[in-house]
Amino acid sequence: MSLKKAIKYGKEHRKDYRGAKSVDPSCRNHNGCDWCKGNRTYQSVKQKQKTDEMLKEMEMGDNDSK
Repeated sequence: MSLKKAIKYGKEHRKDYRGAKSVDPSCRNHNGCDWCKGNRTYQSVKQKQKTDEMLKEMEMGDNDSK
């Protein structure tokens, strides 16, 4: 029995998924919106930026010695 049908017949007391004011309703359980994805991957992005900067510094150092 689907959730809407169960609610209609009084077998289920949960509310439908709607009315989310502070988040995108499409990301409710699977975190598909950009906001949630950014929150989830923040540390990874920072680590990648740090690594890219270190690689640039190493390349600059190699070019100076040639």
